[in-house]
Amino acid sequence: MWTTRLTDSQRDALKALIAAQGEVGPSLSGAYEALDLARWDDLPEAELPWDRVAELARTQGCDEADVVWDLAAGMRIPHATPTRRAAAAKRAARQNASRTVPPRKKAA
Repeated sequence: MWTTRLTDSQRDALKALIAAQGEVGPSLSGAYEALDLARWDDLPEAELPWDRVAELARTQGCDEADVVWDLAAGMRIPHATPTRRAAAAKRAARQNASRTVPPRKKAA
């Protein structure tokens, strides 16, 4: 795969060359559509939370590149902070553990 950066005038010239072909097949029509979509100045800067990526890679036993690949395929990054339900369950477990149970009397 090749990538290139084009100025707006270069991009317009390529689109004009494709349009001048007359009847275009699926390859050239795909290229024409890609030229419409491929505006480098419209792309946002990509940012990943690298500390979370590294942590996920460690916990999954894989490389950071594998985690990035999964993210590109649509995997969501799990939150580092527990959910409200999980936090409430932890609090309840701590409260239940701290309660003392009186000792039972032995039967005679």
